[in-house]
Amino acid sequence: MEKLIITAAICGAEVMKKDNPNLPVTPEELTAAALAAEQAGASIIHLHVRDQQGQPTQSKEVFARVISLMQEQGLQAIIQPSTGGAAGMTWQERIQPVYLLPEMATLDCGTTNFGDTIFVNDLPLMRNFAREMQRLDILPELECFEVGHLYNALQLRKEGLLNKHLHFDLVLGVPGAIKASLKNLLFMVELLPEGATWTVAGIGRHQLPLATHAILLGGHVRVGFEDNIYYQKGELAQSNAQLVERVAKLATILGREIASPAEARTILGLTSSKEKNNN
Repeated sequence: MEKLIITAAICGAEVMKKDNPNLPVTPEELTAAALAAEQAGASIIHLHVRDQQGQPTQSKEVFARVISLMQEQGLQAIIQPSTGGAAGMTWQERIQPVYLLPEMATLDCGTTNFGDTIFVNDLPLMRNFAREMQRLDILPELECFEVGHLYNALQLRKEGLLNKHLHFDLVLGVPGAIKASLKNLLFMVELLPEGATWTVAGIGRHQLPLATHAILLGGHVRVGFEDNIYYQKGELAQSNAQLVERVAKLATILGREIASPAEARTILGLTSSKEKNNN
């Protein structure tokens, strides 16, 4: 079984300081959180950023500042900007961070009832994202909140818009989308094409149970404040690193080695940012 890639989703667009005061939002806080998560075992940092008021933004300039600070501080993990942004943003707003040429970026694979809002990702929008990532040689992480989203991703591949390694993030437990359960996870995994890799992101209290199953099934794991702000019932997590460390320890107990950033790049078929920028 290949080594386990742990993704730390350190901020998100929905969680606020009032929900958990330990949430990182400033460039300095995000950098410290990323470094600590990497030290705990994360090899991918899934990145959202905030403006000076602490609100979600897709500003290329803000992403550039945060990513530069992380790299200056010696972060080796894959930095994976979100192109999801927040509900209501246009695709032109959302896609801005890909022009910083990250190794990976997310590509949401379908429209979702997201709590009380609608997160719009129709096929024309998805094609726009896929074309730009293909043109810029960026690996998309294919975000799937429903079973039908898997088929949307496969449609993009059929159209020749996904010609790199296929890596899926199966997000279970978003209110309004597919429920978080082992049965639903197994169903989605069975539909994945041969050779694809996958990560599971369980929302809220489902984060740890689904992470455990992913470790055993040969998948990969996403944890962090974007998806869950609690360490256990009634106890707020102290940091993203605390959530990463728990999964890393669990994987060790279950006999699964943790992938380093370099090993994660090999598993995902990535060219490092340094190599890309030198070409």
